[in-house]
Amino acid sequence: MNKELTDKLWKKYPKIFAGKDKSIQESLIPFEFECGDGWYWLIDQLCNTIQNYLDSNKHLKLEQVEATQVKEKFGRLSFYIYGGDETIRGMIWLAESMSYNICEICGSTEDITQSSGWVYTRCSKCKET
Repeated sequence: MNKELTDKLWKKYPKIFAGKDKSIQESLIPFEFECGDGWYWLIDQLCNTIQNYLDSNKHLKLEQVEATQVKEKFGRLSFYIYGGDETIRGMIWLAESMSYNICEICGSTEDITQSSGWVYTRCSKCKET
């Protein structure tokens, strides 16, 4: 993901991405987002949903979720965290599942395919990039 979008997510969700200044022995998030720009809106919505859930359910005394790595793996989004509960893990599962139907390059949901060999998720227009 490009630097501008990365910075937007880090600024918008400082609690979730608190590890951005940690060493790579503590967190892999300093490697930034190892995926294309097309998943920006999916990651943004996931983080928004997670943080709203945490902020609205303080009575559950949940530990703040901290992302430890966000990347593409086998053609889908992989969002690794520390903290949370089953509800948050369900949110992540849903976003990861949705990523199979969203072009990692441009964010389109039209004419999505997965490649064979090195697996990636792209629309027909971005398939050659």
